[in-house]
Amino acid sequence: MNVGFIGTGSMGSILIESFLRSGALLPENITASNRSHWKAERLSEMYPGLCAAKSNAEVIAESEIVFLCVKPGEYKPVIDEIGAIVQPSHILVSITSPVLVRHLEELLPCKIAKVVPSITNYVCSGATLCVYGSRIGSADRELLERLFRHMSEPIEIEEDYTRVASDLSSCGPAFLAFFIQQFIHAAVAETGIPKIDAERLASEMTLGTGKLLTSGKFTPDALRERVSVPGGITAEGIRLMDQELHGMFDRLIQTTHKKYREDIEKVETMFFSTRVD
Repeated sequence: MNVGFIGTGSMGSILIESFLRSGALLPENITASNRSHWKAERLSEMYPGLCAAKSNAEVIAESEIVFLCVKPGEYKPVIDEIGAIVQPSHILVSITSPVLVRHLEELLPCKIAKVVPSITNYVCSGATLCVYGSRIGSADRELLERLFRHMSEPIEIEEDYTRVASDLSSCGPAFLAFFIQQFIHAAVAETGIPKIDAERLASEMTLGTGKLLTSGKFTPDALRERVSVPGGITAEGIRLMDQELHGMFDRLIQTTHKKYREDIEKVETMFFSTRVD
């Protein structure tokens, strides 16, 4: 199976490295391009056998599955470049949430899927969100999910829930890291504990908590109740957080959804502004 990548930026390179490190793909299975060609060449130097293509058209010609790993504003130029050579048999996988499946199905003749990865995939963990277009058959779906199972838990979602699912799965690591970072800073400032010790303790706590929540034995509610003894120190801390954070997560979801809607509008304007009804 030959797999192509158009775009080798942050998420594109994470996907490539995750597939290689997990054994899902070999370097010789991969053809990659980037508008800054040296970035693709750097990957080919790191992973001998990986082909650094000189054009996006070369990626299409050499691949059965093509991951489109560019920013929303770069989609239209790429589609204009590859539209005439994409075949119905190709599977094009978009990893950009504001670009909807219907946008791509209207412009390209191939099979379309949308996959939202997470930085946690880099350590072969976390979820990969999967949305399938109308041309994706059961065999195509199994092919993609078998590929992603090497480095994640592929979870099919409805496209209407892409944003909130991404908040939890893909943005969540950054949100959680921010919380942990603030926790560490406060611990150091208030007590003088060495930062390196606080970081180690917080990191090990995060790892252990994740294992508890994914082991099937604890839900978040059950874990909180198990640790928080009524009248104890943990319960007092939770009481404070409940007061201070009241409504904050609602506003967080509202903020990400507002930005998502704005991004979709920009994509639709970019793709279809010249259409004549």
